[in-house]
Amino acid sequence: MSLLRNIELDLHRFQVRVWVAGGLVLLGLGLIFARAFYLQVLRHETLQAQAEGNRIAVQPITPRRGDILDRHGITLARNDKAFVLELVRSEIDDVPATLRALGKIIEISDNDLKRFERQAKDLRAHDPVALRADLNPTELARISARQFELPGVYVQTRYVRRYPLGQVAGHSLGYIGRISARDRDSMREWDEETLANYRGTQEIGKRGIEYSYEQVLHGTTGFLRMETAADGTTTRELERVSPRPGQTLTLSLDIKLQQLIEQLFGKRRGALVAIEPQSGEVLAMVSMPNFDPNLFIDGIDVDNWKRLNESIDRPLLNRAVNGTYPPGSTYKPFMALLALQSGARGPDTRIQDPGFWMLGNHRFRSHGDAGLGAVDLYTSIVKSSNVYYYSLAYELGVEAIHDFMAPFSFGQPTGIDITGESLGVLPNKAWKLQAFKGKRGNWVPGDTVSLGIGQGFNNFTMLQLATATAALANGGQRITPHLVRQIGDAAAPTAPPTPLGLNPKHLQLVTRAMVGVSEQGTSRGAFAGAAYLSAGKTGTAQAVTIAQSDRYDADRLAERKRDHSLYIAFAPADKPQVALAVIVENAGFGSTSAAPIARRVFDYVLLGHYPSPEDIRAVQRGEGLAPIGLPTPVAEVSVSADGPVRAAPAPAASPPAATPQK
Repeated sequence: MSLLRNIELDLHRFQVRVWVAGGLVLLGLGLIFARAFYLQVLRHETLQAQAEGNRIAVQPITPRRGDILDRHGITLARNDKAFVLELVRSEIDDVPATLRALGKIIEISDNDLKRFERQAKDLRAHDPVALRADLNPTELARISARQFELPGVYVQTRYVRRYPLGQVAGHSLGYIGRISARDRDSMREWDEETLANYRGTQEIGKRGIEYSYEQVLHGTTGFLRMETAADGTTTRELERVSPRPGQTLTLSLDIKLQQLIEQLFGKRRGALVAIEPQSGEVLAMVSMPNFDPNLFIDGIDVDNWKRLNESIDRPLLNRAVNGTYPPGSTYKPFMALLALQSGARGPDTRIQDPGFWMLGNHRFRSHGDAGLGAVDLYTSIVKSSNVYYYSLAYELGVEAIHDFMAPFSFGQPTGIDITGESLGVLPNKAWKLQAFKGKRGNWVPGDTVSLGIGQGFNNFTMLQLATATAALANGGQRITPHLVRQIGDAAAPTAPPTPLGLNPKHLQLVTRAMVGVSEQGTSRGAFAGAAYLSAGKTGTAQAVTIAQSDRYDADRLAERKRDHSLYIAFAPADKPQVALAVIVENAGFGSTSAAPIARRVFDYVLLGHYPSPEDIRAVQRGEGLAPIGLPTPVAEVSVSADGPVRAAPAPAASPPAATPQK
């Protein structure tokens, strides 16, 4: 009985174990089938895509950047094919050793190494970092022969940006450079489609046109879809979508005129903006000193960066767009318009000018302390009476001045198609309260008086002053200045002019007085013998404040504390084709430094004259008034990075052979 019971217990235990084992087997099979269902059915598409990704590589193909041309088709920025030596650090065990090895094969300078290290900090380990650009054929052959010893070292054929005219129009063009960490932070704000278009792109526009028209110039990135083996080698090409190159930009700049003006400045600092009054096209935008954009393409070296960034002359500052200056007496034609428009004064209203104007116990002086006697509106502009405008500003008040000047673009964005223009300062009471703390923020009558002659808190850019001058030339309609004339084959969009509501008779009165400036006034020397009538106004603006009790003496002041020389003008006076504003820093009277430059610009545009070499040298020294020497026809001058090239004079005709006498 006991034996039978033990057998039954053993049988029961066996049966339990069988059921447990069977259950475990069934559970395991169930899990396997469930996992298979999950992988094969539920995640089929995802896993298939991952599998394809493991055997298919997609390589972006960067587009060719668009060229930049001047208004006559002269190339200002282009792309040249070049062999570039690059390193991918994630594929290199010892980067310093690889750099030393490369240094034994080709020449690698200290600047190349410093630039490589600087770029490497901003890029990821698997991003290629350029070590040398523009390898010559000999260097290319040496690298190719040893490349099997150098994993992570590649020679790529890339388009390299070039600015063939060097520093000419450098501020307007801007430059491109490697995408930095700061650029990547800014790019995070872009939409996904735009970001995707920059895969594989290593350079981006940094300033000027290159920056402002980045999306237009960049083009559309293509891609190459390749089948790869397990070791990553390419087995075959599956699909290729070619990139679309960036669009060509045609600028309104006349680069030959631009180079001439830069040459006329010589070593002096300053800016000039010349505009077509009806279209708003910028013919020249000069900022001196300037810089060579080519320095930045591969990453500027330390020495050049230090030279540019730490120079007291600030060559990286675009003085035309970002430099702000008091306009001096060039403000007076606009004040005269305000006097007429407001009814504060008529054209025949006379003001006594004894050479100073008193406000309480404070004496506001005229330049040179010379009295002009009875002055009407015409004389106030031609002879540049300070007293006339001291008293006018005091009568009108700061708010009336502010509200009249703002629509001209003073203290306002002009809307030019490059980003980052400075606004300057068109002051009023609210501005001063915000700019200064406590009692210093209270507006006082003396603040208003100085505004009348373009001094005090007034500070504007040459772009703003040129835009305002163009409005005078354009019958009281303010245009929006622009640098880009054409995008690809299509005209660039432009804004319609803005009427300023000026009385045509008032404009005629002010224009007649500005013509008087060039005929018998302060700029008559510069415009002597001109074959056209121009309307202008000289200006001399303080760089530092001179006490009313002190007499201005340029010889006693350091060069950078001397007055600025300014001039605004348009020509021909009856049918203006060009309007401009120019400043020569610390050069004294507008009639001796700024106006002569304006005369050469007008001669170039209206007469097709390129000044003689001796005339250019005289203007550079501040000694040129009316042109000297024989000008060259503009058509016979070409531009180059080394300066203008004049066509060789035609050989003199040989005299006819003598006829033998019989």
